[in-house]
Amino acid sequence: MGRQRIFITGMGAVTSLGIGVQAYWDALTAGKCGIDDVPEFHEMGLPVKRAAMIRGFSAHDYLPMRLVQDMEPFMQYAYVSAEQALKQSGLETEGGRVGVIMGSALSGIGVIGETCAQFEMNGKQAGPKFLTKAMGNIAAAQFSINHKITGPSLTVSTACSSGGDAITIAAMLIRSGAADAMVVMAGEAAICPTLIQSLTKTGALSRTGESRPFDARRNGFVLGEGGGALVLESENFAAARGAKPIAELLGCANNTDAYNPVSPDPSGEGAAACMTLALKDAGIEPERIDYINAHGTATLIGDAAEAGAIRRVFGERRVPVSSVKGSVGHMMGAGGITELIACVKAIETGVLPPNLGYEQPDEKCDLDIATLDSGGREVNAAMSNAFGFGGQNSCIVVGRA
Repeated sequence: MGRQRIFITGMGAVTSLGIGVQAYWDALTAGKCGIDDVPEFHEMGLPVKRAAMIRGFSAHDYLPMRLVQDMEPFMQYAYVSAEQALKQSGLETEGGRVGVIMGSALSGIGVIGETCAQFEMNGKQAGPKFLTKAMGNIAAAQFSINHKITGPSLTVSTACSSGGDAITIAAMLIRSGAADAMVVMAGEAAICPTLIQSLTKTGALSRTGESRPFDARRNGFVLGEGGGALVLESENFAAARGAKPIAELLGCANNTDAYNPVSPDPSGEGAAACMTLALKDAGIEPERIDYINAHGTATLIGDAAEAGAIRRVFGERRVPVSSVKGSVGHMMGAGGITELIACVKAIETGVLPPNLGYEQPDEKCDLDIATLDSGGREVNAAMSNAFGFGGQNSCIVVGRA
């Protein structure tokens, strides 16, 4: 007997382009950009002045007062996204074999930095909720408490592949029989002075505040924030309750470059191996992939390495590729989920999310880059890459339900 198939039955997103999957998708495919000037950065004299921050989001519109007070923004973004995904799926969580998994690269770095600064400046001591606001797993804990989810609960922190790896682990739990369904959520709100100062010194951030993935003028990434969520269910469980699948989760993979704590392996060998593993897990050949949502952070080495890895896996076949980070910035741990959602919407609509900022080709990134002018095409299967510091590689393959 073959292994259990897994379907996506719900999706949610909180992004700088909009709240909710449809708002996010409509703005993305219209070519809108969530990257903008941040006045506070100018006032603080920070080396970068732009980011893709969430605007127009009030937690009070989505959450009860208790949760607003108990959760930091990275948790709120993940939680609200998970509520959207759960509502779309129609899944009953109480008393069922349902689990929850959270992904975040930096969790409560913002509240940690602010609390330390307040103590140093005016002696203000940390409050009783400091620890639970800083810990990455509390978002999943809050969600499980309020929805009576008593199955497996895990939190993944594998840098910027956290969201993708959360999906992979959720799939493993379902396939192992440990759960029938999993709520996968991720959130990031790490646009803070401490991180900006550090990343600037590594040379990773764009000094101009422009995100140009795969473009010859790319000079680093732009920070973004937000949340994303999926509901995954086994085929038998979804069928038994009459759930309507949105897409099928075909395959997942994770590996590591074992090269450098910060820099990706310029050869792209680890990334290529991860894509190959995901295709093997999906049981399909590279020829079946119609679109690739690249990690594409707009760094000189990273984009070139990923482009080389894609060419290694797909050979002479020119698969359309785009990175949405030109639109929403680098959402770090949340990006693995929101970018997979873009793949699912591409399958649903036949529209490819554009790679904003791409105007001047680079021979080191010789790919078929999808832009606003690329037009539509039938997409039956898509791949999403997410790579992170430490050489973390994640690859997810989705297909038409």
